[in-house]
Amino acid sequence: MQTIRIRHAALAVAAVAALSGCATVQTPTKGDPLEGFNRTMYKFNDTVDTYALKPVAKGYQYVVPQPVRDSVTNFFSNIGDVYIAANNIVQLRIADGVGDIMRVVINTVFGVGGLFDVATIAKLPKHTADFGITMGRYGMPSGPYLVLPLLGPSTLRDTAGLGVDYVGNPLTYVKPDGLSWGLFGVNLVNTRANLLGAGDVLDAAALDKYSFVRNAYLQRRQMLIDNARGEAATTSSNDALPKYDLPDDGAAPAPAAAGAAGAAGTAGAAAVGGATA
Repeated sequence: MQTIRIRHAALAVAAVAALSGCATVQTPTKGDPLEGFNRTMYKFNDTVDTYALKPVAKGYQYVVPQPVRDSVTNFFSNIGDVYIAANNIVQLRIADGVGDIMRVVINTVFGVGGLFDVATIAKLPKHTADFGITMGRYGMPSGPYLVLPLLGPSTLRDTAGLGVDYVGNPLTYVKPDGLSWGLFGVNLVNTRANLLGAGDVLDAAALDKYSFVRNAYLQRRQMLIDNARGEAATTSSNDALPKYDLPDDGAAPAPAAAGAAGAAGTAGAAAVGGATA
């Protein structure tokens, strides 16, 4: 069954900052004017992840069998498809939006409330959309790169979209509130468990993990916005930043790296938005 891809990332999903960044640089990199603040937040997020979220995720992975974790992933992915459909329709990607709605119906009815991803077997692809992408599709500039406490990689535009993402997440309206927050928590831990292997990507590929995470996130977000506009992928808006050849799982460029972008934060952002992959 297809699992949620994050990215941030993209995400997610997305407490973010998988592994620690290197020492602070003397002057900000061109294209990253908030680098000093961002590196501090990256280290903070990494500490939270290392001593809190990651151990919980490892325990969860050890105790909960893989088929059950897959079903948990599918359940939250199915819920997230509702908001993804709404964003795709607002972006005038009507065919994708209708496909997202069909995914929800098929997985809810034939997938036992979304526990099984029948729609993917039926060749209905999983999409990625959130309000940050929607704003980018209509020309709003990204603004500076920004690492958020606990939520990880973002931009000024994507941060502005987080409130809409939260309001658009169906889990927000679950009652009582304790159950709603419990579901957010399960999604957070499950998403972080899915990203436990993403840290290996950073260890193997990056000397400066902060820079690798930043560039993976920005490149992936630009690709998603280009896709929403129906344009060929371009990284022109981030041409002040270095480019990397990133791992590709057959979907979005560098989802694993974007996930590692802050394994913790991507998980947190995904839990809040419920729609990013």
